[in-house]
Amino acid sequence: MTDIRSEVAFDLIAASAAAEEARRRRTRIRNVGFGFAGFLGLLLVWKLSVIAFKVPPYILPAPEQVFTALWSGIAVAPTSPLGWYLPLWSTMSNALLGFAIGAGLGLVFGSLMAEFRPVETVVMPYAFALQSLPKVAIAPLIVIWCGFGDGSKVAMAALLAFFPMMVNSFAGIRAAEIERLELMKALSASRLETYYLVKLPSAAPYIFAGLDMGIVYALLGTIVAEFLGAQEGMGVAITKAQAVTDVAGVFAALVVLGITGVLLHLIVRWIERSIVHWADRGKR
Repeated sequence: MTDIRSEVAFDLIAASAAAEEARRRRTRIRNVGFGFAGFLGLLLVWKLSVIAFKVPPYILPAPEQVFTALWSGIAVAPTSPLGWYLPLWSTMSNALLGFAIGAGLGLVFGSLMAEFRPVETVVMPYAFALQSLPKVAIAPLIVIWCGFGDGSKVAMAALLAFFPMMVNSFAGIRAAEIERLELMKALSASRLETYYLVKLPSAAPYIFAGLDMGIVYALLGTIVAEFLGAQEGMGVAITKAQAVTDVAGVFAALVVLGITGVLLHLIVRWIERSIVHWADRGKR
């Protein structure tokens, strides 16, 4: 009798899990369908607006012109200077390096501020003051200090990725449950053990939220640095297209950057779901 009840309970649990997985799959398919329908609606409104208002291509190109410019940069060899691959590689390599530096420093400073009140008192005002400054105004100074090469792009990416990571790390560590902290204190755990075993895992959802914002900001900072002075990159490609009034080319470059930003966001979310498995963000 006990075995039969166990089998029935196991079957019920398995059926419930299967039903939940099917519901999530339907939700994902529905969301993809809504997104695709919205994209088609946007293209339709765009096309009809260009036709109805007779907008010239040098102001707003039609969707097919943008697609042609986009495809002309894709259907080439990866090493071709006419394609999107080399500029995107230059931008992405510097953005990811700057993101790694900025996110690492943000985690360190956020952790130190959460652990030590004097560090918070000293660092926090300067961090907010720096964040309040317009980055377009700071960018020329960074280009002067770091040069017109990759250094200025990495520095801008690190600067923009630093603040969201610092704030989220600080908030996440401070939000650790008091019961767990009291348990670690009762077990005579050191400050470092408490940080690694309780505070850092508790702050993981906050940290990944900072990573999610920071990686997009790093891409944005790299583009800004490329606008001001660089030899290669997506910002340089946009500047060249603007110089010859190739508005379709500018839109195509923006599409490439937009898709890249979405892919980076999805990668961070996938890593988060793989690591922070205890945080059910699917219901948010």
